[in-house]
Amino acid sequence: MQYKDYYETLGVARDANDAEIKKAYRRLARKFHPDVSQEPNAEQRFKELGESYEVLKDPEKRQAYDQLGANWRAGQDFQPPPGWQDMHAFNSGFSGHTFSGAGFGASGFSDFFESLFGGGFAQGQPLNAKGPDQHSSLSVTLEQTYSGGIRNVRLHDGRSLEVKIPPGVTSGKRIRLVGQGGAGARGGSKGDLYFEVRIQPHGLFRLDGRDVLLDLPVSPWEAALGARVQVPTLGGRVETSIPAGSKSGKKLRLKNRGLPGKPAGDQIITLQIVAPEASTEHDRKLYQEMAQHFKFNPREHL
Repeated sequence: MQYKDYYETLGVARDANDAEIKKAYRRLARKFHPDVSQEPNAEQRFKELGESYEVLKDPEKRQAYDQLGANWRAGQDFQPPPGWQDMHAFNSGFSGHTFSGAGFGASGFSDFFESLFGGGFAQGQPLNAKGPDQHSSLSVTLEQTYSGGIRNVRLHDGRSLEVKIPPGVTSGKRIRLVGQGGAGARGGSKGDLYFEVRIQPHGLFRLDGRDVLLDLPVSPWEAALGARVQVPTLGGRVETSIPAGSKSGKKLRLKNRGLPGKPAGDQIITLQIVAPEASTEHDRKLYQEMAQHFKFNPREHL
């Protein structure tokens, strides 16, 4: 196991104050963030920066780390001094539980870190204690919600996990990955990782529970005379009937065309009558003939 010089990683002096440490971390984290950096070693550097900041921002961890002395050099073989774990015990509340900011979760830290601060135990904590659960969010499309499937999710600690999305999952539901959370204490099993599902807005459809809502434009003659029209659904286009004499706001139901489940949702269609523009003289004459023929006042009831 190799010694980690956390001060050297952040490029600060050993007597740097909290503001200097924070400023150095933020500057380097922006430079090496894997989502934006073009550096070939960006992901590894980002993890090293997060680990260094995790220690140096915490007065208790920093004090314990400083007790190792300043004579160590990065990369030297290292073992914790005898009795280290009896003298130093730390809570498992690392900042990485939501996979944001500086933290990576207990399982994302180096062996060096784990040998000094890891294991997730505190004084009086029993042997084989299960690690902390971790929580994050998972953004999915409405199509993914409808059909389900496998999503490959990359975490800030560098891990890539396959997340199975159940068909019909709704916003707010949690997907549990057993054993992918924080490290256990003193040989205990890892905690679990929970993803809270967030469904992205869709250009056509809206959700009401498991029902899928769609506004469907129809022409005046389709509404007046009735018609067979193609309707988009999450499972593909289907043909449905527009009853003769339909008005704007009329609702039609496509059974079991909503999100899967027990029971499955329906697709609720709201008709919206759309009149064509009178863009030519001939069009205007047709509208004038209709006005004279129907003598229709849509505001008669007001």
